[in-house]
Amino acid sequence: MKSLKHILSLFVAISLTFNISQAKKPQPLRLLYWNIQNGMWDGQKDDYKRFTDWVNKQQPDICVWCEAQKLYVTDTDQRERETEEECLARWKRLALRYGHSYIYLSAHPDNYPQLITSKYPIEMKKKIVGNADTIVAHGSSWSQLQLGKKKINIVTLHTWPHGYGYNIPKDQRAASAARSEGDIFRRIEMEYICKETILQQKNSKKELWMMMGDFNSISRVDNDTYKLDKDSKRFLTHDFILNHTPYLDVIKQSHPNEFITSCGGNARIDYVYMTPKLYAMVKDANIITDSYTQPIRNPQNISNFYHPSDHRPIIINFELK
Repeated sequence: MKSLKHILSLFVAISLTFNISQAKKPQPLRLLYWNIQNGMWDGQKDDYKRFTDWVNKQQPDICVWCEAQKLYVTDTDQRERETEEECLARWKRLALRYGHSYIYLSAHPDNYPQLITSKYPIEMKKKIVGNADTIVAHGSSWSQLQLGKKKINIVTLHTWPHGYGYNIPKDQRAASAARSEGDIFRRIEMEYICKETILQQKNSKKELWMMMGDFNSISRVDNDTYKLDKDSKRFLTHDFILNHTPYLDVIKQSHPNEFITSCGGNARIDYVYMTPKLYAMVKDANIITDSYTQPIRNPQNISNFYHPSDHRPIIINFELK
């Protein structure tokens, strides 16, 4: 009897140890962010097959797409604006090809929304367009992903893209750009977005937050490459983030001694920021350039269009603990 009790005790101890080790096993999560240029204009010819085949190979759990709305007739720069309903219907069809069932569209005062697709349900916390004093030109969103007991806050954005300021008449744009009013406007957008999201939280440094998008601006952390004056207004947008929020620049933190362009030219304007607690769970983070994602200038010289996009994707792998 004593021997049987001893065996049972050992069995219970082994079971408890197994259960504890299972409970502590990190949960993998894979994020894919990309500005896909005009709703993936390049993919309209083949009904987005190359695009969704490539995404499917990456096996992402969450995707964030900038410029999600279709804007042009196939292979032209003739305007063809897709309605919100058409945009959502198209993405529901495309996302199923790479295994995502959930679709979330950001606020978009104009026709350049961000869109999230996911394997997991996400709660939309807030859609951000600005107020009477501050305009968020392309809109922004704050969503929340629940994975077990963990809540991951996801902020998406796409800031003003021009050197001149917002709503400036055409004949005044050159002078506005010379005064860096586009950079000043982006800085105002960024402060508003942060105040509507992470800066509302008292303990955000200890929470799981990420903010990503096409920032249309460069950071002084890359100034070894740009060699601009330290007082350049081009740094205003990211200076606000670095000086007033707990966010870390994931690509720079992961590749501190490298400069990696995120677009067709030599500039890093796409970023993923994370709070320290979430960044501690990052396994690897990369801007991806491969045989498909390498930006190639459109041979027809249509506007500033590239194939497949004028931006490069970012992929981040997590081990959530």
